[in-house]
Amino acid sequence: MRKALFVAEKNDVAKGVASILSNGTSNRKEGRSIFNKIYTLNTELFGQRTAVSVTSVSGHMMNFQFHENMSNWQTTSMVELFEAPVRHVVMPDMKLIEQTLREEAQRHDLLVVWTDCDREGEAIGAEIVKVCRESNRRIDIFRARFSEITKTAITRAAQNLIRLDERTVAAVDCRSELDLRIGSAFTRLQTLHLRNRFRDLLGQNENSKVISYGSCQFPTLGFVTDRYKLIENFISEPFWKLSVEHSREGHKVEFLWDRNRLFDREVVDILHDECKEAKEAHVEKVTKKPKSKWRPQGLDTVELEKLGISKLRMSAKQTMQVAEKLYSKGFISYPRTETNKFPAGLNLTPLVEQQTHSNIWGDFATEVFINFLINYYPSPFSAHPPIHPLTFADKSQLHGDDWKVYELVVRHFLACVSQDAQGEETMVNLSIGSEKFHSSGLRIRDMGYLKVYIYEKWGNRLLPTYTQDERFSDYQLKIGDGKTQPPDLLTEADLIALMDKFGIGTDATHAEHIEKIKSREYIGVKPDGKLIPSFLGLALVDGYDDMGFAMSKPDLRANLEIQLNEICNGRRQKQDVLNEQIGKYKTIFVESERNIEVLSQSLQRYLNKNQQIGGGGGGNGGGGGPPRGPGGGGGGGGSKGPPKPPPKPRGRPPNKSVTPTKDDDQENDTVRILLYLLPSSLHSIVHKSIATLSEVLSNLKNPKPARKSRAKKSVPKADASKKGQENEFEEEEEVMCTCAEPMKAIMKVVQKEGPNKGKKFYTCSLPYTSSDKCNFFKWV
Repeated sequence: MRKALFVAEKNDVAKGVASILSNGTSNRKEGRSIFNKIYTLNTELFGQRTAVSVTSVSGHMMNFQFHENMSNWQTTSMVELFEAPVRHVVMPDMKLIEQTLREEAQRHDLLVVWTDCDREGEAIGAEIVKVCRESNRRIDIFRARFSEITKTAITRAAQNLIRLDERTVAAVDCRSELDLRIGSAFTRLQTLHLRNRFRDLLGQNENSKVISYGSCQFPTLGFVTDRYKLIENFISEPFWKLSVEHSREGHKVEFLWDRNRLFDREVVDILHDECKEAKEAHVEKVTKKPKSKWRPQGLDTVELEKLGISKLRMSAKQTMQVAEKLYSKGFISYPRTETNKFPAGLNLTPLVEQQTHSNIWGDFATEVFINFLINYYPSPFSAHPPIHPLTFADKSQLHGDDWKVYELVVRHFLACVSQDAQGEETMVNLSIGSEKFHSSGLRIRDMGYLKVYIYEKWGNRLLPTYTQDERFSDYQLKIGDGKTQPPDLLTEADLIALMDKFGIGTDATHAEHIEKIKSREYIGVKPDGKLIPSFLGLALVDGYDDMGFAMSKPDLRANLEIQLNEICNGRRQKQDVLNEQIGKYKTIFVESERNIEVLSQSLQRYLNKNQQIGGGGGGNGGGGGPPRGPGGGGGGGGSKGPPKPPPKPRGRPPNKSVTPTKDDDQENDTVRILLYLLPSSLHSIVHKSIATLSEVLSNLKNPKPARKSRAKKSVPKADASKKGQENEFEEEEEVMCTCAEPMKAIMKVVQKEGPNKGKKFYTCSLPYTSSDKCNFFKWV
């Protein structure tokens, strides 16, 4: 009888495969490792009765290492690490598993790799092959492809064995070798230099702190420090806005200003006075239209990590560990997938039907099962479908985090195969004088997927009845104020989204990279889950930035990820990518070594602020955070945060209501108002022509400037050659508004109490109730 050795990536998977293929009749025996059992059974393989032994590894067995002569940090030239020979060896804690594989391989004719079907799983499979072939060179190699541990999937995989994907293995080997060379060189460089300069802080013995470098860790750190600095450098600006409150039919309605907000109180006061003079509001339009809230798409790894962080209050690492455990036990499909589209060949109906037994969401699952509507999408480029439940479970079977993650997967699955939520949106647009306001209401007609998806909310916002062209005066016109706010610090979910967007790592490694910079104390976690950089993290980023190398930016690593995909697709060879990347990083290393003092100067700047490395950050594994984090709170001791770079001009999105330009004290009120009323493209013209308003207006092309008609008036003009003589007459300007058909502007006086009371200004002469009235304004 033919003998086959099946090797899975984890013991739970090996146990599941053996149980399915033997119909629950497999026998268990001990391997060399107490954590990796051996299960024996008989089954059919390639049309022949075959005796099968199923065992497992525990993830990667091997890693790349330098030879012993490169291990001494003090005597080895660091630049040699970029070209020194490396070897692929079994790690010490995997020796017992290696021994089991060698012994079993000698007794079998076939080897079938049952590792996870992703890039890392393919590389682990290659490690298994290497060990087995060292003891049995004639053993034939196959690979099983599967996405879930169910009878259908495992049986199909056993009947359709393929060969290992050598190109994917080459890509992983390429990445691993580069990580070793680049990480070792820069880690030794920065650790030895900083230890020498800061002995009291970092120590000098073998147990001293290692300042590690990783080409994925550094861009991950860079995202956190960039957000922190953005907040630290943010200059808050006051703004003012108008709003209208109106009560009708027992509802209080707030109408928001179409301009949103302005950054000059005087302008807002003037517009407020104009609205008060209008005395009534005009409902210009009432619009009703259908409104949908779309159901979520299928659950991929990045979305699972983000939901685990934001909704379950778990870290990405915890979420994935639990998901992998649920997968190994057959509760959910493979949790590492990049697609959110279900392939047409996957029958989801039985998966919905089994959830009808739940006393929590069973009614909703029944409704979905009866009215099953799911759009399938071809998904040819993904090895795995979106994450979905495989078997029904209740709270008696799963507990704690296991239940929370399983519940999330089930609810998300049922939501994405059900209906969108449906409602009707009502929009009311009104005007008071020339100012426009709006308010909206929502009436939900069908909750759709929201009946089961407790992680999103969509509530009714009821509006009373308004009719087009009606007018009312029983409203309150208010001036509100506020200040521009900086963005929040990143959460772990935000960080994963950025890593995914910029191609840093893969869905399988995001959580690992974040945990690494936490454990290295480059970042900390505040009690509210926000990430904050430590002084050491800030100093490392600043140091390389000051050298002129954007090591904390995503470009270098993202470029490598693209090239690794090209190896997988057969468009690049492993050695070509190795040579290119090694050359690139070696050049940066040589320059960094030459300018390494910049790194210690960067750290010294933070220490000069009377801070200590490891003194804050408040939270999980992230000591050394700045003690005064943006937005309040923060880490430990000290009275000052990191030094602030000089303030830079703040920009705002271009719109007609937001123009933050401010010049010197000579800029008069007229110019300031113009800056608020004109598009930003014309601001340079205003500044260049600040001397007189006529010069400004003569340069304006678009929008159409106020027209001026000139009439001869008896206004004397001084002669240039005879100062004081009045022998000529200057033309006095007649101010025209900016309506489609310009007319003479009227002069008014500010009545509102304040610094501008009594000042005169020009405005459009049309009544405030007219929809044709323009926004023309000019101080006299």
